[in-house]
Amino acid sequence: MSEHDILLISRPSQGVALLTLNRPQATNALSLELQTRLAQAFAELACDDSVRAIVLTGGETVFAAGGDIKSMAGCGPVDILKRHTERLWAPIQHCPKPVIAAICGYAYGGGCELAMHCDILIAGENASFSQPEIRIGIMPGIGGTQRLTRAVGKSNAMKILLTGKPVSAHEAQRMGLVSDVVADGEVIPYALAMAATIAAMPPLAATEIKECVLLGLDAPLETALALERKANHTLFASLDQKEGMQAFIDKRRPEFGGH
Repeated sequence: MSEHDILLISRPSQGVALLTLNRPQATNALSLELQTRLAQAFAELACDDSVRAIVLTGGETVFAAGGDIKSMAGCGPVDILKRHTERLWAPIQHCPKPVIAAICGYAYGGGCELAMHCDILIAGENASFSQPEIRIGIMPGIGGTQRLTRAVGKSNAMKILLTGKPVSAHEAQRMGLVSDVVADGEVIPYALAMAATIAAMPPLAATEIKECVLLGLDAPLETALALERKANHTLFASLDQKEGMQAFIDKRRPEFGGH
């Protein structure tokens, strides 16, 4: 792993992968190259049974301050269409492993959309979030209008999307976009500790929980409840269910093998 890599990948603890955006000179702007690297990393981690939780961060200064505007300024609609960035973001969207965003500093534009692809958002006290695309004559194109509305509700989303103004970490938490706000220096350690906790859980159950939550968001309640019941039934075929319940009865720590 070179410090010149635009995406750093490490394994800080058992079952946990840490992805760090590494374009500090460009405030981690999401160039096509960086988006491609992220897609490759998430596709590989999705198939890696040794990874049970993923932390995504931009480091201790900035998460990601948006898309690479210079590369888009002269583009026409067909140029943007042919980029098919939705294909690059699909491995993040469909990653079966729990993903935690550890956010310091700016999460603007594409950076905010990237954070919203994650399952749990941890923010530093000085982090801020915005969708400023309207200020340069465009709009979010990687889910900003849709995921933000689902996270914070119509009125809050409209305010963020139509004004382009940033909201603070505490305001984002109040709206429901962020789960936890911690001191800036504690964001990554806090996220890694949470990831380690999740990694110690039975991975099949974690995968089923994530799938039910995400699919259930857009389904009628009765359909979503049926999906939940079927997933719960399926877990009773796993060895981890047997281990978890027996360990509870024996009053010992369970050891989950992912089977």
